[in-house]
Amino acid sequence: MTNFASIGAAQKSALQVRLDSAANGGSSSGAQTVTSGASTSVDPRGYMTALDKKQATGEELPVEDLNRARKLLESAVKTNEHNGPGYVALARLEEMAGKYATAKKVIQQGCEKCPKSLVVWGEAIRLNRENLQNAKIIAAAGIKLNPKAIKLWIAAIELEQTPLARKKVTRQALDRNPQSVELWKILINDTEDIKDVRLLFAKATDTVKLSEELWISYARVCGPEEAQQILNAARKAIPTSWLIWIHACRLQEQLGKVGTCDKIMERAVKALIKENAMPSREDWILQAEQCEEEGAVATAGAIIKATIGWKLDEDEDRRDTWLEDAKSSSSRGRYVTARAILAHTVNIFPNSTTVWHASAELEKQHGSTELLLQILERAVTICPQSESLWLMYARDMWQAGDAEGARRVLARSFEQVSQNENLYVRAVEFEVEAGNYDQARNFLRLARQTSATDRIYFKSAVLERQLGSFETALDLCNQGLQTWPGSWKLHAVKGQIYQSLSKLKEAEEAFSTGTRSVPKAPVLYVLLSRTQEKAGAIVKARSTLDRGRQQNPKNPILLCEAVRLERRQNNIHAAQKIMAGALQECPTSGLLWAEKIMHLESRTQRKPRALEAIKKVEKDPLLFVVVARIFWAERRLEKAATWFTKAVVLDPDYGDAWVWYWKFLEEHGTNEKKEEVLARCAAAEPRHGEIWQQVNKDPKSFRKSAEEVLKIAAAKAE
Repeated sequence: MTNFASIGAAQKSALQVRLDSAANGGSSSGAQTVTSGASTSVDPRGYMTALDKKQATGEELPVEDLNRARKLLESAVKTNEHNGPGYVALARLEEMAGKYATAKKVIQQGCEKCPKSLVVWGEAIRLNRENLQNAKIIAAAGIKLNPKAIKLWIAAIELEQTPLARKKVTRQALDRNPQSVELWKILINDTEDIKDVRLLFAKATDTVKLSEELWISYARVCGPEEAQQILNAARKAIPTSWLIWIHACRLQEQLGKVGTCDKIMERAVKALIKENAMPSREDWILQAEQCEEEGAVATAGAIIKATIGWKLDEDEDRRDTWLEDAKSSSSRGRYVTARAILAHTVNIFPNSTTVWHASAELEKQHGSTELLLQILERAVTICPQSESLWLMYARDMWQAGDAEGARRVLARSFEQVSQNENLYVRAVEFEVEAGNYDQARNFLRLARQTSATDRIYFKSAVLERQLGSFETALDLCNQGLQTWPGSWKLHAVKGQIYQSLSKLKEAEEAFSTGTRSVPKAPVLYVLLSRTQEKAGAIVKARSTLDRGRQQNPKNPILLCEAVRLERRQNNIHAAQKIMAGALQECPTSGLLWAEKIMHLESRTQRKPRALEAIKKVEKDPLLFVVVARIFWAERRLEKAATWFTKAVVLDPDYGDAWVWYWKFLEEHGTNEKKEEVLARCAAAEPRHGEIWQQVNKDPKSFRKSAEEVLKIAAAKAE
């Protein structure tokens, strides 16, 4: 009997995988290597790797596979009896089969047939480790035939149980291989007395003059003055080494002589260029990041200052390259390095507001408020005509809790950038937030007199509406529309004021005038249509939307509203027909797809439609929220949370994603997660989204925080 339930579950699982794949921009295919018992040939090295994996996982090979592999490996060894890896693979196979004596016998044959194979001798030592005496005899035999084989000497050293015995073998190894850095390191590590360690380092560096590692380690175990002499000697021995220069710089930093770090790196660059041994700029950045990670921040800064311009043309392109470098370092958590790159960039391009913004943003995200404000003070001093820098400075001063300081910053900005509407608007926002409404009105009055724009009149009308002065607000709208009849926002707020006064006829006339004055403003048609619908004039509402669609073809907002109008009238068939045409006109509209999936599809069809939508629209926060809601409805809470997170990360400015995420967390989130999301939402300061704007722009939400708006909007979301 066919199990339809299991088929359905499998289909759901496949859809889920495809959804994840579509959201991540497609899946990458990778090949897997499988060791098959049906193989007719064998690669000894590959087989050794496969055996190692099976041993690590504790997996047992079937008997028939063992027998088949044994025959193949025995054949390989007989065919080429001087192939060392073949003996090793066969020995490991016997070991896995539990035949330890056979394994030892096989590897002994390997040692006899392949006396120069280090792999075979190493395996022989490993298989005999339980009997140290035998292992030592084997190691001695292998070393006798291969006296220059460092790996065999190290294996022999590891067989010794006491420091004295280890040192004895190590010294024997060094007699044969005096240039081996590894052997010198073993001998030094096995030596406890610091004086003896220094003597050994002295001998090692005298013997292996080109080892950076030995010279640097030698300097580390000595006092400051002696370390400086050692590093000087190291530079003479290896004039192409940049690591030695870096450690010389770090030594000065450790001694508290931070001021000399820049000079040392300048000398380093000159010396390395002379030796034609200058590393790439990217390598220097990585070295700076390494120094930062190890706490040598002054050295990191000196490296950047001396090398960040290496092989770059002296033109404007350098700025973009350095900004990208700083961004990359910051993304890796190396904020000191990023700060040093930006500091250098500011010095070269002091009049670039882009660089100042990047520097301030770094401090805002990963530095201190004090340093942020210092940077912004320097920025507005050097770039006094930059409106954006003054706005950032005032905002960050305000957010730091210094309201008077923010007011002083804005007062200074008015002197430098006169008649600027953005600065007036920011001043108004500060005063409204502080509850100083009269002062806010004064700023707007001054702005209307000195730098009047439709935006200033719009802000003035909105403030009066929020404060309940509807007649004043209407008067301001009319004044503004006399000069700017093409401002759709003034038409919109005028109609909304009439709606607040329950004057639907006047509201309809205001919106209607707006559609005639600004025929390319889709929002005005939506507002007019909804006003007509509320008055019971459904036919007029349809006609309004049709007129709007003629003026604004292929507009998703108007198409979606036409669908919703029919849905609200329970004309589902008409809604589906309009939606079909809408998606042909706007196949990549996340708004239309979200409407279709959540309101015109059955529950069983929502997930397939979501997959289809994500493939066509690619990354859209509206669709990510839709997918999250689908998983939520299926009680697949972890998946739902993942998709909500994707939505808010993709577009933090989209308020509806935060709204639905919060609504989800109210049912299924921990207190810690709720606090985290509230804080992230407040930091993001979202401005868009249907539900979000509906609540945020409501006069009842006047002076409400982002957290309060979020909770009210979540209660309205359905």
